[in-house]
Amino acid sequence: MKHFILASILAGAMALPAYAADYSIMAPAAPGGGWDQTARSLQTALQKEKISNRVQVMNVPGAGGTIGIAQFASQQKGNPNALMVGGYVMVGAILTNKSPVTLKDVTPIARLTGEYEAIVVPASSEIKTIGDLVAKLKENPGAVSWGGGSAGGTDHIATGLIAKAAGVDPTKINYIAFSGGGEALAAILGSQVTAGISSFGEFESQIKAGSLRLLAVSSEQRIQGVDAPTLKESKLDVVIQNWRMVAAAPGISAEQKAAILADFEKLEKSATWQETMKTKGWADTYLAGPAFEEQLAKDIASTETILKDIGLVK
Repeated sequence: MKHFILASILAGAMALPAYAADYSIMAPAAPGGGWDQTARSLQTALQKEKISNRVQVMNVPGAGGTIGIAQFASQQKGNPNALMVGGYVMVGAILTNKSPVTLKDVTPIARLTGEYEAIVVPASSEIKTIGDLVAKLKENPGAVSWGGGSAGGTDHIATGLIAKAAGVDPTKINYIAFSGGGEALAAILGSQVTAGISSFGEFESQIKAGSLRLLAVSSEQRIQGVDAPTLKESKLDVVIQNWRMVAAAPGISAEQKAAILADFEKLEKSATWQETMKTKGWADTYLAGPAFEEQLAKDIASTETILKDIGLVK
């Protein structure tokens, strides 16, 4: 009888679902932005797919994510339940803000999504193609004003790369940084700047409405359903994406890191996450583990080079 009871208990234990972590996710930005949207989309998908029982999201805005990463690295050390979202903007912000805490001070897990840059002009602009814009840039770099996001961010880096690829001194570019997408959009639509540059999703509705003209995108190949050439097609050797990532706390064990990675492998393949990316217009650029760490090191090195070329980093 004892053996029967023990066997029943063991069978019951084996039938129980595997332990699921209760995660807390830091979005190192204010509510509503891309990192916040990523964190809250992860929260929904991890819970809906029963990968995690309970997920909390907290916002720590400021300085391109450098305030958040500093807090995360110091307060969450060794905590396997703590996660942070970040992205390419953070790479530039760490360099331009001379942040003492960098992505080396956290545990990168995976690149989740990416958005490609779009170069636009108002529909009323005399500039019809990316070739027209580059011709003006070569003629007088300072006369071409570019409206985009924060200084040293993806938009600024992409502008510097375009100038460099066109044979123009990147330090001569006239880049006007706006603190928010709405502010930048108003300036572009009001012809206060020559051209606008941001993630494609920021301009999509205005492009569809016909108030903005899309000149080019920064993807490797043309984006399906988007009627615009790539910069590479336009003889500008530039491919750049504003990617988003998830990182774990510093000081966790190899086993804890492997468990988090396994959760995100499940998440990436899940129907909920795939549908989320489709709805949000995010490209699936998932890359995890050592492959992501290697790519991250390359991205940091190339970003440092272009920010030095632009004159933002000494």
